Amino acid sequence: MTDPIADLLTQIRNAFLAGKDTTCQVQHSKMKRELARILKECGYIRGYEDVEKPGNKKYLTVQLKYVNGESAITAIERFSRPGRRIYFGANDIPKVLGGMGVGIMTTSRGLMTDRDARSQNLGGELVCRVW
Repeated sequence: MTDPIADLLTQIRNAFLAGKDTTCQVQHSKMKRELARILKECGYIRGYEDVEKPGNKKYLTVQLKYVNGESAITAIERFSRPGRRIYFGANDIPKVLGGMGVGIMTTSRGLMTDRDARSQNLGGELVCRVW
Protein backbone atom coordinates (compact mmCIF):
# COMPACT_ATOMS: atom_id res chain seq x y z
CA MET A 1 0.00 0.00 0.00
CA THR A 2 1.71 3.15 -1.16
CA ASP A 3 -1.06 5.65 -0.41
CA PRO A 4 -3.01 4.76 2.75
CA ILE A 5 -5.21 7.88 2.57
CA ALA A 6 -6.37 7.04 -0.96
CA ASP A 7 -7.00 3.49 0.26
CA LEU A 8 -9.25 4.82 3.07
CA LEU A 9 -11.19 7.04 0.68
CA THR A 10 -11.60 4.19 -1.80
CA GLN A 11 -12.84 1.79 0.87
CA ILE A 12 -15.42 4.33 2.08
CA ARG A 13 -16.51 5.06 -1.52
CA ASN A 14 -16.79 1.34 -2.34
CA ALA A 15 -18.75 0.64 0.86
CA PHE A 16 -21.30 3.30 -0.10
CA LEU A 17 -21.50 2.04 -3.69
CA ALA A 18 -21.99 -1.55 -2.51
CA GLY A 19 -24.78 -0.37 -0.22
CA LYS A 20 -23.13 -1.73 2.90
CA ASP A 21 -25.39 -1.53 5.90
CA THR A 22 -23.47 0.44 8.43
CA THR A 23 -19.73 -0.13 8.74
CA CYS A 24 -16.48 -0.08 6.85
CA GLN A 25 -13.24 -1.28 8.48
CA VAL A 26 -9.77 0.02 7.57
CA GLN A 27 -6.30 -0.20 9.09
CA HIS A 28 -5.70 2.40 11.79
CA SER A 29 -3.49 5.48 11.66
CA LYS A 30 -3.68 8.90 13.31
CA MET A 31 -4.22 10.64 9.98
CA LYS A 32 -7.10 8.32 9.06
CA ARG A 33 -8.69 8.89 12.48
CA GLU A 34 -8.47 12.67 11.98
CA LEU A 35 -10.00 12.36 8.51
CA ALA A 36 -12.85 10.34 10.03
CA ARG A 37 -13.29 12.99 12.75
CA ILE A 38 -13.67 15.73 10.15
CA LEU A 39 -16.07 13.64 8.06
CA LYS A 40 -18.19 13.09 11.17
CA GLU A 41 -18.16 16.79 12.13
CA CYS A 42 -19.28 17.70 8.61
CA GLY A 43 -22.08 15.11 8.70
CA TYR A 44 -20.81 12.74 6.02
CA ILE A 45 -20.52 9.70 8.34
CA ARG A 46 -22.36 8.70 11.52
CA GLY A 47 -19.25 7.95 13.55
CA TYR A 48 -16.00 6.05 13.89
CA GLU A 49 -14.19 4.02 16.52
CA ASP A 50 -10.81 2.44 17.11
CA VAL A 51 -10.91 -1.36 17.33
CA GLU A 52 -8.04 -3.49 18.57
CA LYS A 53 -7.93 -7.09 17.33
CA PRO A 54 -5.81 -10.04 18.47
CA GLY A 55 -2.26 -9.96 17.19
CA ASN A 56 -1.77 -6.32 18.19
CA LYS A 57 -3.59 -5.00 15.10
CA LYS A 58 -5.63 -1.79 15.22
CA TYR A 59 -8.48 -0.95 12.90
CA LEU A 60 -10.69 2.05 12.38
CA THR A 61 -14.37 1.23 11.98
CA VAL A 62 -16.31 3.88 10.07
CA GLN A 63 -20.10 3.96 10.47
CA LEU A 64 -21.67 4.96 7.17
CA LYS A 65 -24.51 7.47 6.95
CA TYR A 66 -27.47 7.26 4.61
CA VAL A 67 -30.12 9.95 4.11
CA ASN A 68 -33.45 8.69 2.71
CA GLY A 69 -31.71 5.59 1.37
CA GLU A 70 -29.00 7.60 -0.42
CA SER A 71 -25.40 7.84 0.76
CA ALA A 72 -24.48 11.08 2.52
CA ILE A 73 -21.33 11.27 0.36
CA THR A 74 -21.98 11.97 -3.31
CA ALA A 75 -18.27 11.92 -4.17
CA ILE A 76 -15.01 11.67 -2.25
CA GLU A 77 -11.72 12.06 -4.06
CA ARG A 78 -8.02 12.37 -3.32
CA PHE A 79 -6.64 15.73 -4.46
CA SER A 80 -2.97 15.82 -3.47
CA ARG A 81 -1.14 12.50 -3.66
CA PRO A 82 2.34 11.21 -2.76
CA GLY A 83 3.64 11.64 -6.32
CA ARG A 84 2.27 15.15 -6.66
CA ARG A 85 1.76 17.21 -3.52
CA ILE A 86 -0.40 20.29 -4.05
CA TYR A 87 -0.12 23.17 -1.58
CA PHE A 88 -2.18 26.34 -1.33
CA GLY A 89 -1.69 29.60 0.51
CA ALA A 90 -4.50 30.82 2.77
CA ASN A 91 -5.86 33.17 0.09
CA ASP A 92 -5.61 30.62 -2.75
CA ILE A 93 -7.51 27.67 -1.24
CA PRO A 94 -10.13 26.58 -3.82
CA LYS A 95 -13.76 26.13 -2.79
CA VAL A 96 -15.32 22.72 -3.37
CA LEU A 97 -18.48 23.02 -5.49
CA GLY A 98 -18.67 26.73 -4.77
CA GLY A 99 -18.64 26.12 -1.02
CA MET A 100 -21.20 23.29 -0.99
CA GLY A 101 -18.54 20.61 -0.45
CA VAL A 102 -15.64 20.30 1.97
CA GLY A 103 -11.92 20.29 1.32
CA ILE A 104 -9.73 18.63 3.95
CA MET A 105 -6.29 20.16 4.43
CA THR A 106 -3.14 19.45 6.39
CA THR A 107 -1.82 22.60 7.99
CA SER A 108 0.78 23.45 10.59
CA ARG A 109 -2.01 23.08 13.17
CA GLY A 110 -3.18 19.65 11.99
CA LEU A 111 -5.98 18.46 9.73
CA MET A 112 -8.88 20.85 9.20
CA THR A 113 -11.50 21.82 6.67
CA ASP A 114 -10.80 24.39 3.99
CA ARG A 115 -13.21 26.83 5.68
CA ASP A 116 -11.36 26.58 9.00
CA ALA A 117 -8.00 27.05 7.25
CA ARG A 118 -9.27 30.17 5.47
CA SER A 119 -10.70 31.63 8.69
CA GLN A 120 -7.46 30.99 10.59
CA ASN A 121 -5.40 32.34 7.65
CA LEU A 122 -3.50 29.06 7.22
CA GLY A 123 -2.28 27.42 4.04
CA GLY A 124 -1.33 23.81 3.51
CA GLU A 125 -1.78 20.66 1.46
CA LEU A 126 -5.27 19.92 0.15
CA VAL A 127 -5.61 16.20 0.91
CA CYS A 128 -9.09 15.42 -0.40
CA ARG A 129 -12.45 16.87 -1.44
CA VAL A 130 -15.87 15.62 -0.35
CA TRP A 131 -19.36 16.51 -1.49
